[in-house]
Amino acid sequence: MKPGDILSYLEMCQEEGASLQRGMNFRLRPGHSVVLMSLRAGSPYDDSMLESGRVLIYEGHDISKSPKGPDPKSVDQPLENTNGRPTENGKFWAAAKSREMGGTAERVRVYEKIKAGIWAYNGTFDLVSANLKASNGRRVVRFRMELSAEDGPAPIQQLALKHERMIPSRVKQDVWKRDEGKCVICGDQKNLHFDHEIPFAKGGSSLVAENVRLLCAKHNLAKSDKIE
Repeated sequence: MKPGDILSYLEMCQEEGASLQRGMNFRLRPGHSVVLMSLRAGSPYDDSMLESGRVLIYEGHDISKSPKGPDPKSVDQPLENTNGRPTENGKFWAAAKSREMGGTAERVRVYEKIKAGIWAYNGTFDLVSANLKASNGRRVVRFRMELSAEDGPAPIQQLALKHERMIPSRVKQDVWKRDEGKCVICGDQKNLHFDHEIPFAKGGSSLVAENVRLLCAKHNLAKSDKIE
């Protein structure tokens, strides 16, 4: 799996070997955590991508909604449950604070919602810090995650190239709508990937929908870095 791959909800769950019923999943597997994000209009949390996609500012999650409970948007986002055990916010918070003190960064796989039931894999990020922020009269948690080299350290130039290849959320959503969720060559709706029509390595931009399209795995591999 690589950044830009498109998965159904079921495929995403199969990839992680778990039913992803919540947006924050700390240490889902021994080597990584998982978060689900969305930048679509009306999203419940204020997530944002900065620095050409290399930085994710991820908002913590609210208390669960209950018939007799308060509006989740009116109370502080909790770091602990009523029993004193850490919430998912609290688990990520502890990992971030450990990193701030010089510890190893928690690796986090990030999936972005494109539309109902459709997700894009944004890559693996390092959880580097966390803070509390006042928002509309309550306290929310903000986590900073930075794109990591998937297979370990890499030269700065190589990382910069990887970062600039990131396709902004707005472009992904525009391309999905324009291409109707299918490969532009064969019409296949499975194993899709966001592809640069003019390859990034040859000067193609990630920032405009005109240079990004949907390809199935077969045609994406066949194209490689060729300009058609």
